[in-house]
Amino acid sequence: MEALNVFSKKLWCVRKQLILFLTPLLLLPLLFVLPVKEGKCLYVVLLMAVFWCTEALPLAVTAMLPVCLFPTMGILPSKKVCPQYFLETNFLFLSGLVMASAIEEWGLHRRIALKVLKIVGVKPAWLILGMMITTSFLSMWLSNTATTAMMLPIANAILESLFGDLQTLKENCKVKEDPEVLTVEDSRLDGVERPDQRSPEEIRKEAEYQMKVWKGFLICIPYAASIGGTATLTGTAPNLILVGQLKSYFPECDLINFGSWFIFAFPLMVIFLFVGWIWIALLYGGLNTRLCINKHDEREAAEAKAKAVIDENYKKLGPINFAEGSISFLFILFAVLLFTRDPKFVTGWAILFNKGYVSDAVTGVIIISILFFFPSECPSLRWWTNRQASNTPYVPLLSWKKAQQCVPWNIILLLGGGFAMAKGCEESGLASWIGGHLQPLAQVPPAVAVILIVAFLACFTEFASNTATIIIFLPVIAELAIRVKVNPLYFMIPATTGCSFAFMLPVSTPPNSIAFASGHLMVKDMVKTGFVMNLLGIMCVSLAMNTWAMQMFELHTYPDWAHPLNTTSTQATLPPLNSTG
Repeated sequence: MEALNVFSKKLWCVRKQLILFLTPLLLLPLLFVLPVKEGKCLYVVLLMAVFWCTEALPLAVTAMLPVCLFPTMGILPSKKVCPQYFLETNFLFLSGLVMASAIEEWGLHRRIALKVLKIVGVKPAWLILGMMITTSFLSMWLSNTATTAMMLPIANAILESLFGDLQTLKENCKVKEDPEVLTVEDSRLDGVERPDQRSPEEIRKEAEYQMKVWKGFLICIPYAASIGGTATLTGTAPNLILVGQLKSYFPECDLINFGSWFIFAFPLMVIFLFVGWIWIALLYGGLNTRLCINKHDEREAAEAKAKAVIDENYKKLGPINFAEGSISFLFILFAVLLFTRDPKFVTGWAILFNKGYVSDAVTGVIIISILFFFPSECPSLRWWTNRQASNTPYVPLLSWKKAQQCVPWNIILLLGGGFAMAKGCEESGLASWIGGHLQPLAQVPPAVAVILIVAFLACFTEFASNTATIIIFLPVIAELAIRVKVNPLYFMIPATTGCSFAFMLPVSTPPNSIAFASGHLMVKDMVKTGFVMNLLGIMCVSLAMNTWAMQMFELHTYPDWAHPLNTTSTQATLPPLNSTG
């Protein structure tokens, strides 16, 4: 038995090497049992899928495999593979990352967070809502991981002012009937130490309530980061994968851009955030009569102390300086220009230029270029005449060195790998081949298919990167839509959104891992909360797709732009979406 344990530990140590060696061998039959080109492409796709899901290789390294495998296996020439790694979609993503770097450089995100918390108040339920609103807003522009890492220390500082030391809280949860407990000192009341006159049972119940609220604070932050990232194209990588693959598969489809996506996804984010807050506040004790009624008790004193902590931290930031004001202006300009370029429901400013020449990527690069020369201090004419003034060069809002440090270049490669894989699936005929085997799904009503797609991808992404998940499945989903004569966007949009709904496990997303690493959450807490969050997300996406998205993207008809992947070129009109096939 001991020898078996030792051997199993050895295997675990070399698991990644075994995966790297065995996976290519186990997939070899695909090259002989399937049509030649389709079999080769499927071999590469599954190889990358296994490496992505197991992280046997770094994600970015796996993303580069098409560069060597597609040309050598005769799937796609190098001149068609390599350009996929820096499409205009990647430039849009890079623009968002650079803007986020500038915001972090000057601490604007912290000012926004503390200001929102000052506004919402310090009662637990309102604070949880404030945390979720702030985190989701910041994650629309910053990375979900950076937003979570920034918000958790703020949450912990507020929690310590509300409930005191966490270790003492845990000890109080274990209090039993003991006369000595009556002398436990509580130093949280107005900063004055005095004996706690409560019974042991009251102490234990209050400590358990406070521990539940503490967990609610910590768990709401990564969830809000994942939800907020869905609201903008630059908020999370899967959104950009959708745009890139749409341009590859359906070049004539121009319905998805920054503005149109925001109009669709922002209301969805707000609805999901609200129902998610209700669920978390109910589960972790934040919703009670104190939400609307002021009570003069111990909790009121703790809340006053928490408010003082927030106010003090905000005062430490001082007044908004020139750099923060400049970043705020450029950030707002960045969002407004992206939103108004071609919002679809009204004529955008892109009409001022040649049709098709100006894209979201152009807009983003124009704004971020300004960051590298715009001064961080207010220019003064006196400097020219003041002999005693410092003659050091002025500092711009952002340096390239800082941008290099903050931009996750591996994600750029991951996006490129996804586009390269999609191109290979399209040109090898693999997408059509897979679609031909999905015909039985034509009997499932499209509205039900949407629910099944979102549920499946939300479960799958619990164990794999959301970017890798959407890269693997989006080509299949696009082909499925074509085969069953459904507008491809009706399946592809919810699939993309569902990839961000990974709430159940610590390993599902980096934000979940960061919150779990704090040591205050258990896996069962995330599973219990996340399971219901997944269900709420599925319902919210289904609601969005069958209401305002239906009108925005004309999902009730089969569009002309969807024909390039089809075997026929005639236009078809869908039956009502509540019918079969």
